[in-house]
Amino acid sequence: MESMNLTDVIIKTINSIFQTLFSSIDNSIYSFLDDIVFINTDILKESFIQKIFGTSSGNGLLLIVNSLLVGFLIYYGIKLLYSHYIGIQIERPYQFVFKVIIFGICINSSFFILEQLININSFISSAIRELGENIFNCNISFSELVNKLNDSIPTENSTFNIFSFDGIIKTFASISLLNLVFSYSLRYIMLKVFILITPFAILTLINNSTSWFFKMYLRTIISLLLLQALVSIILIVIFTFNFDTTDVFSQLMYIGGIYALIRANSYMKELIGGISTDISNNFSFSKGLITK
Repeated sequence: MESMNLTDVIIKTINSIFQTLFSSIDNSIYSFLDDIVFINTDILKESFIQKIFGTSSGNGLLLIVNSLLVGFLIYYGIKLLYSHYIGIQIERPYQFVFKVIIFGICINSSFFILEQLININSFISSAIRELGENIFNCNISFSELVNKLNDSIPTENSTFNIFSFDGIIKTFASISLLNLVFSYSLRYIMLKVFILITPFAILTLINNSTSWFFKMYLRTIISLLLLQALVSIILIVIFTFNFDTTDVFSQLMYIGGIYALIRANSYMKELIGGISTDISNNFSFSKGLITK
C-alpha cells in the first residue's frame, strides 16, 4: 500500500514538473519563433548591421570592398602589361572596365538591393499566410499553433499525465518546437552573416576565377530567405487538421507537421542548395555547389 502511494507521489511529482516546464516554455519561447522565422526588412534596421555594413562607400565593410575593387584594377593592369610579353590573351580592357563600373555600382548599392530582396520575400510569405488566414479565419503563426495544441492537450490542470498518449504527444511536440527555436535561431544568425558578406560576393563577379563564390552565396541566401515561404505553406497544411483530443489521426498528423517544419531547411537545401541549419547536423555545403 505504501509502495502504491509512493508511486503515485512520484508520478504526480513528474507530471507537476513537466506541467510547469511546458507552461513556462509555451509562455516565453514559442512567440519568439514568429519573429525569427518570418524575417522582414527590420533585420537591416538594426544599428550594428548598418554600422558594420557601412552607410556610405567611405566606411564599414563597403570601404574594405571598394579598396579591394581598386586592388582588382591594379591586378588587371599588371596582368595586361604582362600579357604583352608572354603573348597570352586576357579579357579586353573595355570589357573589364565595364564590369568594374557595373559591379562597383552594385557593391555600393548592395544594402538597397538586399532591402528589396528581403522585402519581396517577406511579401511572398505574408501573402501565403494571409491566404490561410482568409480560409481558416485564424492567424497562421507558431503562436496560434501552440495555442491549438494547448487547447487540445491542456497542461495547466491536474488531469495532465505525461505517461498517457496525450502526454507523450505533448512532450514530443514541445521538444520538437524547442528544436525549431534553436534551428531557426541559427538560420537567423547565418542570414545576418550572408547579409554582411554581400558586397564581397558581388566583388567576386569581376574576376571569372572567383565568380563561383557569388553563385554559392546567391543560392545560400535565397535558400535561407525562401525557407519562410515553405514554412508558411507547411503551417497552412497543419491548420487543416482538426485538433480534437479524441482524434488520434489528427494528433499524429500534427506531429508529422511539426517534423516537416523541422526538416523544412533540409528540403529547401535539396531543392536549391545552400547550407544546413539543422542543429543535429554539421554545416555542409550541398554537393556540387562550390564549382567553377
